[in-house]
Amino acid sequence: MSGVTLQGQLFTLVRTEALTGLESVQFLKHIQRQVGVKLLAIWDGSPIHRSAAVKSFLADGGTATIHLEQLPPYAPDLNPDEGVWHLLKDVELCNLCCSDLVHLQYEFGLAIRRLRRQPHLLRTCFSGAGLELDQV
Repeated sequence: MSGVTLQGQLFTLVRTEALTGLESVQFLKHIQRQVGVKLLAIWDGSPIHRSAAVKSFLADGGTATIHLEQLPPYAPDLNPDEGVWHLLKDVELCNLCCSDLVHLQYEFGLAIRRLRRQPHLLRTCFSGAGLELDQV
């Protein structure tokens, strides 16, 4: 799971098991604590984003600091995060051959760290998605 800000900050949550709605809520709370302001989260239509845990979080006051907007399911190209995953998979990890899952996890962690040191590159994911947003 990942999220990118207009300032070029990259947040990730990596697990070896499938992610659930509970992790989605924890991820949102973590980003909100790091950013320190009201958070607008624009995300895809993954089932974990529509889970009971997310609905409960929103119903219990989560909407006071976090506003969620869902992208249309037919338009993944509007999601700036798709650009992040392109950079990770097709640039940072391009032609990488790992001996096992532990090696892949290590290389993936390095790739995330390299990308985090390039906020200007992360900001291009917004324009790549056709979103020209003014920074506040």
